[in-house]
Amino acid sequence: MRGYVYLGPNDLPRAIGFCDAALAALDMSRCVTGDEARDCVSAGWGRYEAGGLRELALWVGVPFGQRPATVGTGTMVALRARSRAQVDAFHAAALARGGHCEGLPGMRAHYAPDFYAA
Repeated sequence: MRGYVYLGPNDLPRAIGFCDAALAALDMSRCVTGDEARDCVSAGWGRYEAGGLRELALWVGVPFGQRPATVGTGTMVALRARSRAQVDAFHAAALARGGHCEGLPGMRAHYAPDFYAA
């Protein structure tokens, strides 16, 4: 399982420049980025190793669905879990406490072959 924070700004190039400068003060440099001049959809700072199998990073990128960033589309937080059962239990507990379901727990192969999330 992975751990990261994903922020979806409305002005990605500006956000990347901001993070490059601000995070450099913390000795953090970019670990992953796209071709900014052409098709950059996200940039990450921190640790991203083995194709994401070991990850602890801050990401900025295009909000999901290509919509303007809002509370619902501009932010993603991933918390590390030890197993799929923990992900399932987290999802169930969140729903029981008033959370909203935006997709059942399951594989998210578009991120990685073993990416299991709620």
